[in-house]
Amino acid sequence: MRVLLNIGSYMPIKAADIAYQSRIDSYNVSRAVKALQKKNLIDIQPDEHSRNIKYLVLNEQGIKLYHQVTQTMNERADELESVLDKEESALFYRMLEKIEEKAEKILAEQAMSKIADGAEPPADQKELIRWYKKSTGK
Repeated sequence: MRVLLNIGSYMPIKAADIAYQSRIDSYNVSRAVKALQKKNLIDIQPDEHSRNIKYLVLNEQGIKLYHQVTQTMNERADELESVLDKEESALFYRMLEKIEEKAEKILAEQAMSKIADGAEPPADQKELIRWYKKSTGK
């Protein structure tokens, strides 16, 4: 569902960009894309300048599902957030962002430490390091 939501929110979008934005490893994004294709919810468009780049877009059926899902999600979010005033809500999201950034930093640094010690990290940790380096420029 996260891949469908990313495509609907940012289309046209490359699978690699979905992996980066969603913090989902590339293999799982690829599997989700294949499942969405099989369900006839997305189309793949070639890049004008490179045969290796392909963009994902929702087709008519995918757009319909995207709107249903986002409407349900927005209704739930509105209901949950109804206990907060605007200032509390803004503070809450700023705090979540800080926690997310710190969690990514801790996990990436732990994975890099294991590599420095000679361990071979699993694919998801390699992706985490890649995302961390890309987002921090380190």
